[in-house]
Amino acid sequence: MYICRMKLEEGKYKFIQAWGSLGSSWGISKSMAQIHALLLSSQDGLSTDEIMEQVQLSRGNVNTNVRELINWRLVRKETVLGERKEFFVAIHDVHTIAQNIMEERKRRELEPVRRLLNELINTKIEGDEKEVAHFQTLLADLADFVHQMENLTNLMTKINNNNYMKKLIKAIS
Repeated sequence: MYICRMKLEEGKYKFIQAWGSLGSSWGISKSMAQIHALLLSSQDGLSTDEIMEQVQLSRGNVNTNVRELINWRLVRKETVLGERKEFFVAIHDVHTIAQNIMEERKRRELEPVRRLLNELINTKIEGDEKEVAHFQTLLADLADFVHQMENLTNLMTKINNNNYMKKLIKAIS
């Protein structure tokens, strides 16, 4: 059931703005999220010039953010025979998008924290006995939490790679 009417371009604009605002929640800049939303909402690939025009960003900003989206495995570069321009296409499978975001955040956020915590846990810390004990308990609790988060990320990756599990989760939700 449709409640109101809206032109496609207006809907895309609202989506791009909202996705851009959400970007900072999952660790990327507003510009990167807006470009991702534009490419997601586009059936075909877009050139750098088309992206610049539609999201009103500089060439350097677009190039930097598109390169980062490629690193996150959310966008791929395509060439078209007879065209000198490169075109950028978003990955449109929602499960793949979620998996790639989780894996990248794990690599950028969880793994460095885990390494730091392990280093601190394996270091002989000197000082007031109660304070050292409190600090070591904190480190152990944080290390356990990070380990659980990594396990959860790994589980989500396994689920995303298993069509049966995807259907089961959809059926029970």
